Amino acid sequence: MADESNTGPVEAAAEMKAPTAKKRRSPRRQKATEQVKDPKTTAAKPKKYSEQERVDKLKLIETEVAQHNSTLKDAIKRAGISEQTYYQWKRAAKLVEQKVAMPESAGDELADLVQLEKENQRLRNLLAEKLRTENAELRKRLGMD
Repeated sequence: MADESNTGPVEAAAEMKAPTAKKRRSPRRQKATEQVKDPKTTAAKPKKYSEQERVDKLKLIETEVAQHNSTLKDAIKRAGISEQTYYQWKRAAKLVEQKVAMPESAGDELADLVQLEKENQRLRNLLAEKLRTENAELRKRLGMD
């Protein structure tokens, strides 16, 4: 076995070693105060269009495309809107047209539902009667009755 007295000086050398200090970072640069940006680089502010303006632009695009004056993409660019905006407006206009085309009151819907339920019950009864008669005829043929 090793003599423990020999390890003494090695431990002392390890303890004398001082830890190195961490390197300090230089301070962060201060953010520059907001400067006036070049008008060419500023993002376009979204414009809010009224319902009438939307309808007018959609009609303009549709007429240009229908008259084969331009492609859909070109007509949309000339109208000054994006393709996404065009399709969103078109979808919204379609939903509005559907609501206007089908003005049903809740009373009419309820009456239609009641009528359908009566018709359904009548058809179920007819089917049950037909199955009973066919079953009876089958039993007669097989001689079960």
